[in-house]
Amino acid sequence: MVTIRSLLFVAWLYLSMALFAVGLSPALLMPYRQAMWVIRNWSKFCLFGLRWIAGVRVEFRGVEHMPVGACLIAGKHQSMLDVIAPFAVLPDNCFIMKKELAPLPFFGWFAVKTKMIAVDRSAHSKALKDMVRQARLRFAEGRQMLIFPEGTRAPVGAPADYKPGIAALYRDLDCPCTPMATNSGVHWPAHGFRRYPGTVVYEFLPAIPAGLKRDAFMAQLEERIETASNALLVRNPIAAPPTPAHAPGPVPTPQP
Repeated sequence: MVTIRSLLFVAWLYLSMALFAVGLSPALLMPYRQAMWVIRNWSKFCLFGLRWIAGVRVEFRGVEHMPVGACLIAGKHQSMLDVIAPFAVLPDNCFIMKKELAPLPFFGWFAVKTKMIAVDRSAHSKALKDMVRQARLRFAEGRQMLIFPEGTRAPVGAPADYKPGIAALYRDLDCPCTPMATNSGVHWPAHGFRRYPGTVVYEFLPAIPAGLKRDAFMAQLEERIETASNALLVRNPIAAPPTPAHAPGPVPTPQP
């Protein structure tokens, strides 16, 4: 049953990409807010299908810690879902992506139109400087910048490997950093097409204040994200039933 539901959801996912990206492509000719509207509603549409087809709910917790306006958010990265879901709750999300994705039809075009931060990872130090330069511009525009410090999706249980890019942004922007934990890889693994029923949680944690030394910041960021994410893994094992309605703190995902 998991295989069948997963295949149906994958079909829903890619069909929805085509419907939104192609059907609403005129938004690419309008101000970027219209293109952002397309992405945000596609995100909600995906989460709707994920719940009713694959049996995977998505909840956002710790919303009292979710920053408003220009901010820096550092999230655990276990799944493709981590790129999709935050658009449902962050009003002006801007994530850092691989530059190779920018030329892709529709997906890349919408990413460029909405001023996502594209980075050429092969350029090393030059890429870091370019990322910081773009981040300053987006920060000045009041965007919520989401970065995954590990740089790529990691399977559940893999050792943490936090890259220095987040420290460069934290130092240069001189702003607090909000950690975001998740258990997404349990129900939407980093690889493969199967989606396992249960509850994916994205939990915003209290912000780390600006001004810490690099080593202290990196240690605190990793400790907070990994501790909270591991706690979510314990509470939400594979194929776990959805979190009961009386569980503390969950915020249901907006539905289209």
